[in-house]
Amino acid sequence: MPEGHSVHRLARQFQDVFGGQRLEVSSPQGRFVAGAKLLTGHTMVEALAHGKQFFLRFEHGLFLHVHLGLYGAWSFGGDSTFTGASSIGAPRRIGERESGQASDGGDYAGPPAPVGAVRVRLVSDHGWADLRGATTCAAITAAEAEAVLDRLGPDPLHNRPGDREEFIARLRRRKTAVALLLMDQSVLAGVGNIYRAEVLFRQAVDPWTPGTAVDVETAGRLWDDTVSTMSDGVRDGRIVTTPPSLWTGGAALAPDADAHFVYKREGMPCRACGTLVGVTEIGARKLYWCPGCQI
Repeated sequence: MPEGHSVHRLARQFQDVFGGQRLEVSSPQGRFVAGAKLLTGHTMVEALAHGKQFFLRFEHGLFLHVHLGLYGAWSFGGDSTFTGASSIGAPRRIGERESGQASDGGDYAGPPAPVGAVRVRLVSDHGWADLRGATTCAAITAAEAEAVLDRLGPDPLHNRPGDREEFIARLRRRKTAVALLLMDQSVLAGVGNIYRAEVLFRQAVDPWTPGTAVDVETAGRLWDDTVSTMSDGVRDGRIVTTPPSLWTGGAALAPDADAHFVYKREGMPCRACGTLVGVTEIGARKLYWCPGCQI
């Protein structure tokens, strides 16, 4: 499932290529015909992300609400002015990075015929975007969008005044293991399996510590590190949590094998202490951690 940095990059992409433009909205697959009729012909004025939830606000007050889930992905194409990632979401061809560039060059003659189960197609004068496989795809009102947001915890990528304190309070009022709380979207919006494992390692926190046993200072460090690592993800388009000193061969960019401390490194020596990285299941998801550093 794409983590929050990918959804924020998606919002930025939509704002860049569709902001202020009248869109034709259709549902080639047929599962969003009624919603498409409510949105087509209207101007998209704002693209918004909060955690893993994505919204397009139109000028007549309705929103397109999308949650990509495990299998959702957007693909893009257009003329030479329509730049950006050609695929954001799953399946991601190169890990957490999006693939390719969206410009079809100077010979653009409109969108191609839909390929596969395209739930929604958005078309402007300069390009198109196709959505496939999303868990949620709905045309909703402003009140309904607000209700979705009200169920979510603070988003580290907004990092608004009071968000840090709100996260600390939500985390410390629960007896649930901190490894589960970091992926509970009502506690912290946008964190997935990779950021969860990496931030817990970087802050040397035992994943099974109850939220109520996490002191204010440690909770604050978890917030601050999540803000930092996810902001790097928005900038880079991939999740890299290791410093350049750990990248092999003096690489300027982190090779995939060197990008993480513990995620998918089970059975390999910890980069810090040499203990073999462990993997277990918690909340039906794999948890990667170092039994030497995180005690």
